Amino acid sequence: MYFAVDIIQQIDKWAEMTPDRVVYDYLGDTKTYKELKEYSDKIAQYLVGLNLQKKAPILVYGGQTFEMIATFLAIVKAGHSYIPVDSESPKERIMQIMEISQPVACIAIESFPLVLKEDVPLISKQMLEGILESEPSVFDVKQYQIKGDDVFYIIFTSGTTGMPKGVQISVNNLQSFLSWMKSDFGIVAGKTFLAQAAYSFDLSVMSIYPALTQGGRLAALPKKVTDNFKELFECLPRMELNIWVSTPSFMDICLLDKNFNEEEYPELTHFLFCGEELTKKTAQQLHERFSKASIYNTYGPTEATVAVSQVEVNETILKNYSRLPIGLAKEDTELIVVDENLDVLPNNNAGELLIIGPSVSKGYLNNPEKTANAFVKFQGKFAYRTGDLAEINDEGQLLYHGRVDFQVKLHGFRIELEEVDHHLGQVSLIKQATCAPKYDVNHKVSQIVAYVVAKENDYPSDFSLTKAIKEELTTLMMPYMIPQKFVYVDSLPLTNNGKVDRKKILHEVNC
Repeated sequence: MYFAVDIIQQIDKWAEMTPDRVVYDYLGDTKTYKELKEYSDKIAQYLVGLNLQKKAPILVYGGQTFEMIATFLAIVKAGHSYIPVDSESPKERIMQIMEISQPVACIAIESFPLVLKEDVPLISKQMLEGILESEPSVFDVKQYQIKGDDVFYIIFTSGTTGMPKGVQISVNNLQSFLSWMKSDFGIVAGKTFLAQAAYSFDLSVMSIYPALTQGGRLAALPKKVTDNFKELFECLPRMELNIWVSTPSFMDICLLDKNFNEEEYPELTHFLFCGEELTKKTAQQLHERFSKASIYNTYGPTEATVAVSQVEVNETILKNYSRLPIGLAKEDTELIVVDENLDVLPNNNAGELLIIGPSVSKGYLNNPEKTANAFVKFQGKFAYRTGDLAEINDEGQLLYHGRVDFQVKLHGFRIELEEVDHHLGQVSLIKQATCAPKYDVNHKVSQIVAYVVAKENDYPSDFSLTKAIKEELTTLMMPYMIPQKFVYVDSLPLTNNGKVDRKKILHEVNC
């Protein structure tokens, strides 16, 4: 059994051993491990003093800042789980998360856009500053620790009914992941990790806790930089990165810079990819630019704590596979391919992938129905039904074939097409709508295409109508979920039983 204090002690020990070691670098503004411990201890002590319901979740709202990381640790030290919510989230999504999770407090690193219930305390940035100015005191984390199956963090993902699902990751889940990260990737202590993914996206966990528990440095790359290519390409060389963690889509952007190579980045030794499919084209180009670096393709859903399989993409893999494998299971995990009756399929047969192991979540927060559908007993063991189509070849490599259902990955974000449909249907200018993914030659989703039956309107062109629809959608859904292309039709095709024929639209989009 693992204890939360084990993870926390792994982090706090660096404050004792090397207090002036830099733990966080936000575009040149640095913080030390000593500051991380003092900050998190003071906030934890304050939270304990509020006498909140034990182990209940606390929502944290903000961006990619040191204060967010320190607050995560403070919440865990105080005996609670945390829910990271990105400051770019639309109000409706925040309201849905609040409704589902029922947090006992909210810590707002940035100005919080909602009014909370009277019994839910809001701790603002100004209040945090006041707490930090208080005199330091000794905080006994052991007295309040969560342990074992207690929830460490909750990340909300897209849901099929328009409501997001809160994936609960326990202490044991996270420790299983961290042990694998430490043993299988050849990463030694004290390295600088790229922290590019939003902290509400579970890919960020691949940077945060492997770095903090091994005395490393988190080099934050905020969205305001990644959105500006000129600024991005000027910033990256100054970050002195050792470990690269991102989606393949972000790597595709960085490869646009001809200077992104091992001559300009001599200290960059590891590339870790997750969140979506790594294409052979991207991996080949990266291998040519960084011939001495280790390139890892990893796979895993949020429900199994970031990732559960990995393969180092070397010359042999590039030579033998036209579509890259997603690797071998980590030592404590079973990956099993089954048919629709949950019967095990032999190698070289595609079916739904099941995951069994200590990093598998206990289920969705306050959603027993969704939990029962996705988490099942399989041969007496607790298993997660991924909904991913996969096969295992004779070399034991896991090969990914797509989704069983209509869930897709775009730029590393998991998107339920039914949720996009739900939000399209709420737009005042739309009578009826559905959407479908468009795939490129590498079997990768390149865009979401919306088929729309519009209400009567006075817009002079489809362009102006689309602009108005997108503006309304920004108030309803995350930006990455908004369709990139709109097709206007008089009516949507239907199946024989009267349902929208998404498969027919999928064919039209990709023909």
